[in-house]
Amino acid sequence: MTEGVLIVDKPQDITSHDVVARCRRLFGMRQIGHTGTLDPFATGVMAVLLGQATRLARFIDKDEKEYEATVRFGVRTDTGDLTGEVITDSEGNIPSEEEVRAALGQFVGERMQTPPMYSAKKIDGRKLYEYAREGVEIERTPVPVNIALLEHLGASSECDHRLRVVCSAGTYVRVLAEEIGSKLETGAHLISLRRIRSGRFDLSDAVSLEQLEQSSNREEFIRPLHVAAEHLPSITLEDERIPRTRQGLSTRIRSESLCDGEYVRMLDRTGVLIAIGVYRGSDTAVHPSVVLM
Repeated sequence: MTEGVLIVDKPQDITSHDVVARCRRLFGMRQIGHTGTLDPFATGVMAVLLGQATRLARFIDKDEKEYEATVRFGVRTDTGDLTGEVITDSEGNIPSEEEVRAALGQFVGERMQTPPMYSAKKIDGRKLYEYAREGVEIERTPVPVNIALLEHLGASSECDHRLRVVCSAGTYVRVLAEEIGSKLETGAHLISLRRIRSGRFDLSDAVSLEQLEQSSNREEFIRPLHVAAEHLPSITLEDERIPRTRQGLSTRIRSESLCDGEYVRMLDRTGVLIAIGVYRGSDTAVHPSVVLM
């Protein structure tokens, strides 16, 4: 059975679900999912999970993300990007490059961010954009995000500024662009967004859908199952513990480096991933959480 992690360079104007659908057709299997949804207009690094790797999605989805974005100042749209309808036009109130650069530092660090109405976030079982298309505004709870880096890469015109954003998972760069515009007392929206890194994976790891379709050996692009959790600490199981682990039984371990509630890779002697467990300091044991067969 084909399984592992495939890094795709998502093209513009298709959904993340479309990418999964094309991969299902190309690999002839249904058990394929993805992490880190990208808007249709956005491009770049997207992790596609095949086979048992779909069970490890939660360990990839929380990784830090890095983007290159182009923000157009002076115009605000209802979606926060170029696909939306213009709702305000601040003609004549365009910030200078110096003003944009000076404002960026105020957005670095921990902050609260309200998910936009045009997003896939679900409330009461429905995606927010479904409410938005019906003209219904839903109250949203701000969530904590972290902007680790916000760098000005240059201006391609008086209105358009390129930014590099390194941020926590769950950050909406569209909302960040609008917030910067608001700070500068003007409208703003994204006209391009490219994810250049997701956790340890970047564009150098990615393959295009065209390359996949033309390849006679698509499996060569799939990374082993264990790379989905390589960032986690690990323990090596004794041979007799492996069947017990697969039955869901915990393994006692003395560790001064592991924290209570921390996820741990449970490996066999050859490095094969047997399970992802949770370390419980109260009983000094690792309890299997996701068992791989």
